[in-house]
Formats: sequence, structure tokens, C-alpha cells
Amino acid sequence: MAGMVGGAVVVGIDGSDHALQAVRWAAAEAQGRGVRLRLVAAVHPPRTDLVLPPRETDKQHLTRMRAARGPLNTAAAAAAAVAPELEIDREVIGGAPAQVLVEESTTATLVVVGHRGRGGFTGLLLGSVGITLAAEATCPVVVVRGHTDRPSGVVVGVDGTPLGDAALGFGFAEAARRGGPLVAVRAWAEAALDPFLEPLLDWDAIAADEREVLDRALAPWEEGFPAVDVRRVLVRANAAKTLIAQSGTAALVVVGSRGRDGLRGVMLGSVGQALLQHAPCPVAVIHAAAARAEPVPADVAEEVGR
Repeated sequence: MAGMVGGAVVVGIDGSDHALQAVRWAAAEAQGRGVRLRLVAAVHPPRTDLVLPPRETDKQHLTRMRAARGPLNTAAAAAAAVAPELEIDREVIGGAPAQVLVEESTTATLVVVGHRGRGGFTGLLLGSVGITLAAEATCPVVVVRGHTDRPSGVVVGVDGTPLGDAALGFGFAEAARRGGPLVAVRAWAEAALDPFLEPLLDWDAIAADEREVLDRALAPWEEGFPAVDVRRVLVRANAAKTLIAQSGTAALVVVGSRGRDGLRGVMLGSVGQALLQHAPCPVAVIHAAAARAEPVPADVAEEVGR
């Protein structure tokens, strides 16, 4: 996938309980992947609209930078409790939190944030930090929410698009690494259908077409990851509700993000937004840059799955 192979798992730290939950999850992930854990606290520079002497501005910034070390130390202790042998880096960086994490994503395996934060690192759906990450990060972003104690099982929605293919690739790799099943969900519904036309449609034929889309999307990944147990879910239902229901016992649910699209902003989509609000487990957001990923060769995939 996008990002540097073997790069650190990076976590945004802001002193909130949700950030600590993200740290514990990320520590286990870093240990399982055999990479470093990197804890980053970003400190906004003083506001430029305040009329302050330069010396006072510098003093305020230095005070904030020093204060951020406390949450970093607390986070490092929480990570060490989960993975005592894990190599842990920690750094306070001056700058806007969103841009700091975007920059970190260029060399990271994952960037991890909590669902809610205290100030800078707020929830992905509502906070500017997460919104920017969803649009601009160059590695997968994981928003830690819900239950985090499930060791295996990955849920991915299948939409038949190149971006959906990138999400599938990430999901297969995660299922192989965790040794759990990959639940591939193809949920389809005709929300705007005229009720008078509904009895006239050949629903069996439509379902067969939808199954073909599902099978075609899964075929290269099943070939690349033969050890993964793939479970197909094909239903005529709302996609977001189906994914939320299927992820009730999962370790991770995966969604794609198209990044910024002109003036329309972040194209995460209604399904992704619903997952980030209501999913009962961590949510992985796979970005547009990951669409360049190719299936992993079978011999490599089988080795990962052992």
C-alpha cells in the first residue's frame, strides 16, 4: 500500500482519553507488524491575529511545546504497558496538527487517531484534522473507535471501483496478517425507485448482476491471498447499515476516501461518514493514493498469513 514499507505506526497525541485508546491499539499494531511506534504531539503556533510582542509570542509557544510533553509521556507509558519490548519514539512538533500528521504519513505505515480529541486531534468526521487526513494522507489512516479487543475479522465494502479495489487490497492484507476472515459486503438498494415499478423488475437478474460485480472484484485478491477465508455478503439493503451490522464482531472495517475533488472538498462519502459515526470497531480509511496498489504475489501473501 501507500506509505513506506516498514515505516512507523504514527499516533496523534492530544492528552484525551480517546487518544490513549488509539495509542493502545496502535501499540499492538506496531508490535504485530514489527515496526516502531511514533507518538506525535503537534502544537499550534500562536495566533497571528493577536497583537503581542515577538518575545511574548515565542514564550507562549515554548510553554505550549513543553506542556505537550506530559501527554506524550503518558501515552508512551500506556503503549509500553501493551507492548513492553516495542521501540517507541515521541516528539513534540510545532505546526498545525493536520499538516503535521499529513507530513508524517509520507513515511508511515499507518497514521492513527482517536475518534474524539481535545482540541486539535478531533474526530475524523467532525474535526478538521481528520478531514484533512482523509483527503491528503499518503498512507492508510485508522480512526480508533468502538471495541478494540477483537483479534481478527476484517469487513470491507465492495463497490467495484478502483478506489474500492484499493480498500479490498488493504482488507485482504489485514485479514491475512491477523489470521481472520475477510467479510466482503456488496449491499445494493434502489432508494429512488418508483414503488409502482418495483413489482415489474426482475430482482433475480439484478441480484445475479450484483453477484458478478462482487465476484469480479474479489477474484484477483483471492488469487493473491489464497489463505484468506473470504465470506461473501450480498444483500439488497442500505450499504452503511449493512457494513455497521457486519462489523459488530470485527477487528476492523475498511472504507475508501477519494481525497479532495475540486471545490466539493473531501469525498469520503455517506457510507464512510456513517461508519466513522457509528461503527462498533476501528475504521481504516484508504486514500486515493492507495489506488495505485497492486495485488501482493501469492507466495508473499501466504507468508504474511502464516
